[in-house]
Amino acid sequence: MATEIAAAHAYGLGKTARGDSWWAGPLATALGLGGFVVYSTFRAIYNGGYEFGHGAQIPVDSAHAYLLSPFYSPLIILPWLPAWISPAFLILWAPGGFRMTCYYYRKAYYRAFFLDPPACAVGESRKNYRGETRLFLFQNLHRYFLYFALIFLVILAIDTVHACLWPTADGGLTFGVSVGTLMLAANTTLLSIYTFSCHSLRHLLGGNIDCFSCVALGQARHKMWQGISRLNKNHMLWAWVSLFMVGFTDFYIWMVASGRITDARIF
Repeated sequence: MATEIAAAHAYGLGKTARGDSWWAGPLATALGLGGFVVYSTFRAIYNGGYEFGHGAQIPVDSAHAYLLSPFYSPLIILPWLPAWISPAFLILWAPGGFRMTCYYYRKAYYRAFFLDPPACAVGESRKNYRGETRLFLFQNLHRYFLYFALIFLVILAIDTVHACLWPTADGGLTFGVSVGTLMLAANTTLLSIYTFSCHSLRHLLGGNIDCFSCVALGQARHKMWQGISRLNKNHMLWAWVSLFMVGFTDFYIWMVASGRITDARIF
């Protein structure tokens, strides 16, 4: 038995006793994450098609509620910056850093891009475990990126409210909902679930407590910890669904702003 286990964990890239398609997971992860990185980088460099409606700098339709891409929210326009610096670059580092240092994403891209290791019981190229040292020490910043992520959730919620305010003929505003409104609301909701299922947030609320009844607000913290723990069971799911949704929401607003599609008002 000891010999079989040693063979399954033999050193050498790709060496394994597994007979299944262990490479399918890392490959799908590489394609998914790689595709999102390419798209989001392109959209940031593109520097256009990120807002639409009443209040936009170049309103194609000033009678429409304001839609703002989550890649550019909050929209920061600094006149003294060179024109080639997209507003997206001023804010994407925060949500990007939160995902890059996420405990789930670390496992995902270590396997997919660094083959470290490629999969469970599959050999890698090195023999010694070095951990997250040197360059990868920045992963310890995850908790601080979490604070930024919580702030961004509030900003995105405000963007959703703006998408519900439609200008009237007399200069006022009225409540309304379009497909774009629903897109922004769904994006904010999924990002919130992903953020609130975070391992670091779970630890902040209860991971360092041995006795909830012995600390201030112990009952409330215990209930929140239980709720986050339930969400945390599907953290991987929320990570992928929210990633897809934020990209699709940006794409939808881009298509609306470019005039390729019309954002239909539901009521």
